[in-house]
Amino acid sequence: MVLKFSFTVFVVASLAVLSSFAPQAEAHSWADCIDWKFNNAKTKDWTDKGGKCLGYARRYPLGKPFGSLDSNYPPRHYQQDINNPNFALPCADFKDGQQHGSNETRANPVSAAYGGQYGRMTTTTVGDTLCVRWPSKNHAVVNNPNNPVQINLSKRRNGKDVSQQELLKNTIAKLPYKNCIPGPNEDRRACGGCFKVPVRASGTYLLQWRWMLNPGEWYTSCADIKIGK
Repeated sequence: MVLKFSFTVFVVASLAVLSSFAPQAEAHSWADCIDWKFNNAKTKDWTDKGGKCLGYARRYPLGKPFGSLDSNYPPRHYQQDINNPNFALPCADFKDGQQHGSNETRANPVSAAYGGQYGRMTTTTVGDTLCVRWPSKNHAVVNNPNNPVQINLSKRRNGKDVSQQELLKNTIAKLPYKNCIPGPNEDRRACGGCFKVPVRASGTYLLQWRWMLNPGEWYTSCADIKIGK
């Protein structure tokens, strides 16, 4: 009995030591907020204490801790088809892609993807500044590339989503991915960037957050934004 107990303790201890040296799984990022408003525009604090979100991606669940929607359901990281990312679905449909993400297809009516259990839709004007936030997810470290986040804004208003090819013709900003607030938790450092809303006729448009981790490995988030004059 003593020998059996001692062997069991040895095995458990050995597994614990080995697991401490095992590489930790890394999640991949998504747009946490589409319209982030700073409490102080000069300091630009991306953490929850530094501002509030006034506009979200499609069907973005409220009440979840920042940076937790890789482990919480449904996960937000949608990876486009690695073989043809520039011809892949621009927005997750919860079925396709290397990683399925959640349902970020256009709702009918558009407003059905916002309010209630979901965050509100972004409302803005031409020339306004929008600030988008995302979690670092262990990819803002020194040895990772600082690949830019693409902000793509469709020119089609009040209509169905355009293709990824069409969105790539309408990249309105490239934001440095590693623009993050310092912190001890590399998984959940708050990051973000800002851009000006370009000229568009009044209406509702598809905005896509798109980021490449490795060559050919693209992740997206989709939101509807209502642009007025």
